[in-house]
Amino acid sequence: MDIYKGTVCIVTGAASGIGKALVEELYRRGARIIATDINVSGLQKALIPLIKNVAIEKLDVTDYDAFKKIVDDTVSREGRLDYIFNNAGIAVGGEIRDQSIDDWRKVLDVNLNGMLYGSVLAYKIMAKQGFGHIVNTSSLEGLVPFPETVSYVTSKFGVVGLSLGMRVEGADLGVKVSVVCPGYIRTPIFETTKLISLNRDKLLKFAGPPLSTFSMSAEQCARVILKGVACNKPIIVVTSIAKVIWWLARISPKFALILVRKSFARWRDKVRIVT
Repeated sequence: MDIYKGTVCIVTGAASGIGKALVEELYRRGARIIATDINVSGLQKALIPLIKNVAIEKLDVTDYDAFKKIVDDTVSREGRLDYIFNNAGIAVGGEIRDQSIDDWRKVLDVNLNGMLYGSVLAYKIMAKQGFGHIVNTSSLEGLVPFPETVSYVTSKFGVVGLSLGMRVEGADLGVKVSVVCPGYIRTPIFETTKLISLNRDKLLKFAGPPLSTFSMSAEQCARVILKGVACNKPIIVVTSIAKVIWWLARISPKFALILVRKSFARWRDKVRIVT
């Protein structure tokens, strides 16, 4: 029997990409799902085939009180919370010299605070239950720093630290915690991300191919995530190239940074818009 059958799961950022794929895969495995997103109309449209069987809730993950209400209402209605997949995230592309502090605040608020709120709220419930699994979506950029998305890198490194710290504390309380670090996954984020002083077409042309060659669909990614969660892996790295890059960064952090810097130097001036 699939371990997800009959379980109660909250998924954030479920209107598209990995979040949507997780909802669909969990549904196929018989889970009871509360799918959330700030874009509720997009969420409803994305999950039309499942709308009668999946609870849909609007949620801005940066709103702690709203997040708490959804978690509390879920536990009150279902009697427990087995999994929370904290997946909502955004990015702002651009060099540090071109981004405003408001751009930084927005990314950190969604990617780090939103992840923190969901994790802490679920953790307290699960610690009382004596069971449960928190699954936080970070990125390969939470393990290895990349240029042009340093605010995103900062938030995702924070998510890795948050998740592993919670895993240590929660182990003896029955609370499991995993952090997901995907490489290049084919999702709308690459088309919708706000770019500052960057040419989107040129950025995808020069910076995308090395990673996109070894890319993966969101549906494949969801299956890898659920397999890793079932095995209670602390860090779930997704895509083969991401695993190689992470391995290299652990063996020789200095060498990995040199390679990233050299790659960046080749296309930096080609993609930046000078105003």
